[in-house]
Amino acid sequence: MSGAIVWLREDLRLADQPAFAAAAREGWVIPVYVLDDETPRHRRIGGAQRWWLHRSLASLDADLRKRGSRLVLRRGVAAHVLADLAAETGARRVHALRHYAPWWRNAERALADKVDLVLHDGVCLLPPGEVRTGAGDLYKIFTPFWRALRDRMPPAASIPAPERLGTPQEWPASDRLEDWALLPTRPDWAGGFDVWTPGETGAAERLEAFLPNVAAYDATRNLPSEEGVSYLSPHLHFGEISVAEVWRRASGPGAEPFLRELAWRDYAQNVILARPDYGKANGLPAFDPFPWRDVADPEVAADFRAWCRGETGYPIVDAGMRELWATGWMHNRVRMIAASFLVKHLLIDWREGERWFWDTLVDADYGSNSVNWQWSAGTGIDANMFVRIMAPLSQSEKFGAADYIRRWVPELSGLDDAVIHDPGEHGARPAAYPEKRIGHRAARERALAALSMIR
Repeated sequence: MSGAIVWLREDLRLADQPAFAAAAREGWVIPVYVLDDETPRHRRIGGAQRWWLHRSLASLDADLRKRGSRLVLRRGVAAHVLADLAAETGARRVHALRHYAPWWRNAERALADKVDLVLHDGVCLLPPGEVRTGAGDLYKIFTPFWRALRDRMPPAASIPAPERLGTPQEWPASDRLEDWALLPTRPDWAGGFDVWTPGETGAAERLEAFLPNVAAYDATRNLPSEEGVSYLSPHLHFGEISVAEVWRRASGPGAEPFLRELAWRDYAQNVILARPDYGKANGLPAFDPFPWRDVADPEVAADFRAWCRGETGYPIVDAGMRELWATGWMHNRVRMIAASFLVKHLLIDWREGERWFWDTLVDADYGSNSVNWQWSAGTGIDANMFVRIMAPLSQSEKFGAADYIRRWVPELSGLDDAVIHDPGEHGARPAAYPEKRIGHRAARERALAALSMIR
């Protein structure tokens, strides 16, 4: 009896998973996850995502065992490991979902030279590169991309999870998940990560909890003190639920603002398909000579360290950065404020912030992370203009962040709404809370002066 390998990456689910469905038709199935830190090189997944990966792989293995199967774990260069495994087991071919980060595209090409590799679509609403302008070009601007994608929705019907999976006569050897040491130990900084339940079941539960609120999303998504967002981003990144399934379930009256955010994920994948270097190269070359402050300078390094630790003296920024460190996630409105602050108030290169988020976010995705940072910095192909400098203090008040600040900046928990957004201005700054690294007006003038140097 013949069979096939399913190569798993950021698609750790059984439902709506075309690779599993195709492999199951061929006979026995060997599901494989390869921990490959060599192919991505400096883009190996960060510490927060390793915590999530451990939990998600354990959940997937448990789901597979309920179907008479199991998850095989191997470590090394994915193309080599999978080719060797195919030869070892006699697998006819390898099935996998197609991914768009440049290192995964390289790995797919390398593996296709060694085995019969069948790639399936299933990571996005529509395959990146398929949504094009009337002239046949890829969209550079999101809004027309969104309209074109929306016109081709809803997605096709969901593929049910297999009830049983065929098994080989003999299972190949597998690493032990515990031996990969993905979880932090000394110290175990992930105590606050228990807000998450990684895995396909956790993703489904998170979606069910959000669905009653989807019509209110547009009114509440920018309010960090309220539960107005879906919290689905890490589940979507790891593929524990398909974006198509979320679209199908969330569609309805008032859902368009949320569906638009799902489309932004697709847009980001299209950007990195066209620009694989988008995580390190400005979308607008005019910004290449921009005079960023050098983090090798001790003063600049101190500013960057204060931003990372949530000690900038700007309560909304500090609350977001502390939430990130504690939970591996940050409210989206606060992400924009924190990113703008790093780039425009501290005048530190957006790539420094992107790398910090890469290591600390459980939902760190190459496409979304790169596109969002370049949007905030004004350097992207479709971005917020650099001259639009967010005012963190007024943004904090506008979006009702007082309770959010009290939760994450306990030094300020005793302050009332009238002063908590800018305690220094009201003479209410506690001694334990730092002074502002730089005033808003001074930061704005410095940022605009830097911009004038490249015009």
